[in-house]
Amino acid sequence: MTEITTIGEVLIDLTQTGVNGQNVPVFAANPGGAPANVAVATARLGASAAFIGKVGRDGFGAYLTGVLTENGVDASGVRADETPTTMAVVTVAASGERSFRFVRGADSALTPEEVDTRLVEGTKVLHFGSVSLTAAPARSATLFAARHAREHGVLVSYDPNYREALWGSQEEAVEWMRTPLPLVDVLKLSDEELPLLTGTDDPEEGSRRLADQGVSLVLLTLGAGGAFYRWQGRTGQVPGVATTVADTNGAGDTFLGAVLSRLVRRGEKPLEGLTAPELEEILAFANRAASKTCSRSGAIPAMPTLAELEDGKGDA
Repeated sequence: MTEITTIGEVLIDLTQTGVNGQNVPVFAANPGGAPANVAVATARLGASAAFIGKVGRDGFGAYLTGVLTENGVDASGVRADETPTTMAVVTVAASGERSFRFVRGADSALTPEEVDTRLVEGTKVLHFGSVSLTAAPARSATLFAARHAREHGVLVSYDPNYREALWGSQEEAVEWMRTPLPLVDVLKLSDEELPLLTGTDDPEEGSRRLADQGVSLVLLTLGAGGAFYRWQGRTGQVPGVATTVADTNGAGDTFLGAVLSRLVRRGEKPLEGLTAPELEEILAFANRAASKTCSRSGAIPAMPTLAELEDGKGDA
């Protein structure tokens, strides 16, 4: 059994790495896409992972499929056609914060019929994000996979990562980002996304509203402030790990991948019997992993291995 399967976008992160002598921005073609990032993060941290998505039948598509495979991710669920591989142009400010511009392509062309249901049924966790909800037919494919997972007793994880440029309006984004919530067991969101989904920026109240919709475990990332959680009526916060930031690209995906990689170690039912102290240990581990990613450039290339974290090198 595969422990974690993710579905959604895999793409080229055309990431700014600096400027040349003429002050012209220099970019690197890094592999990325939030669900693909999560799959790689979990694989690097010791879990078995698979990815479902779509690339172009081009050089970038072949490269991305190869990156997944080289990182131990089962890429048998990746489809390809003549639509060009999707790109995200990531510009990095001096503070390390990123801005995005997407050039959409194959990722949004995945259909429900192309979803490998064997990968969905044969996993402990199915994870997806909201980027694949921005356009048809990928929206239908993603919701189909989530419903199929739910019907087969698979834990469903969701990251409503908001990318303003991909939506026609904020109202449309909120509507679709909220749509999957009744299917979700584990929700990871940022402090910027909390008010979009809940109507409040207060972690206590916002997480309570999400729990009232059936979400079992709510995880709220707070940047340098660490992570807030709500689990079985209890809330808490685990502090972050200080680091020198190269860029923050992929940090949230690393955090969630680290959480999922630890949860699936617990058995066939990853949340069953989970205690608050155990959860806080998991979140501390995830904060260390995210800190390490922030200390290096890119998304997938910056993600730590289990060995780096277990021997203390993950403490930046």
